[in-house]
Amino acid sequence: MEVEIPLLESVKRQLMNHQRPKKPKMLVVDDEPDNLDLLYRTFRRNFNVFKAESGVRALEILGDEGEVAVIISDQRMPEMKGTEFLSKTVPQFPNTVRIILTGFTDIEDLVDAINSGQVYKYITKPWDPNELKAVVERAAETYELLNQRTAELNRAQAQTQLLARVMEAAQVAANLESLLATIAQAVGEQFQADVCILQQIQDNHLTPTKGDYSRTGVVENWLATDPIVQEAMTTGTVQASINITADPALATLPHYQSSGIQAHINAPIIYRNQQIALLSVQWKQPCQMTPDDLTTVYLVVQQIALALTSLKP
Repeated sequence: MEVEIPLLESVKRQLMNHQRPKKPKMLVVDDEPDNLDLLYRTFRRNFNVFKAESGVRALEILGDEGEVAVIISDQRMPEMKGTEFLSKTVPQFPNTVRIILTGFTDIEDLVDAINSGQVYKYITKPWDPNELKAVVERAAETYELLNQRTAELNRAQAQTQLLARVMEAAQVAANLESLLATIAQAVGEQFQADVCILQQIQDNHLTPTKGDYSRTGVVENWLATDPIVQEAMTTGTVQASINITADPALATLPHYQSSGIQAHINAPIIYRNQQIALLSVQWKQPCQMTPDDLTTVYLVVQQIALALTSLKP
């Protein structure tokens, strides 16, 4: 079977431009105010720095802000040692890179923390600013690499599960409508969409036959009048707006205003040079997909084409 899908490069460029790099987060923890302020001033230009005067307060900040790239913590603090505090962050934030500052010879604590993977490196007080900056730079790079590897693994697992769900749906579906609905739900859940519609195309026109998914259970189907959909069907290429509120030509359209949809990706499903369906994925916020997520879109659209053409009449 020959299955085709247009290239996704234009959508990838939109996502890359939309998702500009932000400053990584850093948490600095020290019970001495002067040290805390010095750490803040040292790294505020390149990091979004949060300050905490104790391990207890640092845990509260992490609870509010979520994962940070790097934690720098003093070892000797009241209430909770630095190594004790850092050990509490490992289960929830395994990729965060942890650095200990110590002016004492707490060798046993440090060795145990390093061996257990809780501490990336320790720096003795008074520290050399250039050495600390170099260590933190490497730590941030390590965090980014860990995140990339974790994301790749998670994406591969999710991709495999989604493709399996599509083919399983094809095997058990009683009719075309149930198949379309099952696939729409699988795709919508995978991409955390607010709405997903999979609608049949015949003779280059949308037909009433469709399947849909919505987080709220309510679906407004205005695809037949939507300019993004019309462009996708006319050109046979993936069309998208990843931030509709920033597009004057789309933001004032009644169906986007009434539905609250702020991002919309449409993929024509093509089999042997004929469009057989349209996949519409919609969000009520600007699109948070990464360019790599579009690889999954590419694969799932191919799988949908196979599923639709393999359904017994």
